[in-house]
Amino acid sequence: MENFSKLQKCLGYEFNNTNLITQALTHKSYKKPYSNERLEFLGDAVLNLIVGEYLYHKFPSSSEGELSKLRATLVNEKAFTKLANKIELGKYIFISAAEERNKGREKPSILSDAFEAIMGAVYLESGILKVKDIMLRLLDECYEEITIDTLFYDYKTALQELTQAVFANTPEYKLEASFGPDHKKEFVVSIWIDNKNLGSGKGKSKKIAQQEAAKIALEKLQKDKGHK
Repeated sequence: MENFSKLQKCLGYEFNNTNLITQALTHKSYKKPYSNERLEFLGDAVLNLIVGEYLYHKFPSSSEGELSKLRATLVNEKAFTKLANKIELGKYIFISAAEERNKGREKPSILSDAFEAIMGAVYLESGILKVKDIMLRLLDECYEEITIDTLFYDYKTALQELTQAVFANTPEYKLEASFGPDHKKEFVVSIWIDNKNLGSGKGKSKKIAQQEAAKIALEKLQKDKGHK
């Protein structure tokens, strides 16, 4: 196992307490009297607050519901795995031999948990402003542009991949309605696959409405697939 100097350089932060970073990188499978689970819990809470504040200021006209959806795209296993891979966190995690054989260093659950734990450890040692500095820099490095459209992009992509695999077809989006004044317009878009309506979405732009429709259709198809 390498020492932590390169990891700390990627973080832009050097721990004073090496026990803290060791605990943050110790998966429960490693069979030590400690693991990173408590730090993961703390890091999750801190990151929720930091990302929530970031989105609050970045999207001043978004509603509470929209902000919640936006935060959910940045505070989840997939997003944290992306950030963990950016700093090559998998190289440094302490895991059991069994997890090693099962490619545990590449598992999103282990990577995202370790990322939360590292942020929790930084918070304990240096406070929320230092975590905020690290997190916002990593977001900037990992996302070319953070907009409502780009954050929701994965729903359409994921749905298209699923429908091509299951139906050998791609979804069709139809504008059903638009209402409200120009400065506060709302759009309703329905989504169709093989002439079957899989739901509709609403948003402040056609793209947002499409993403909402794609999310609903994706959830429906995944649920139907799970019951087969």
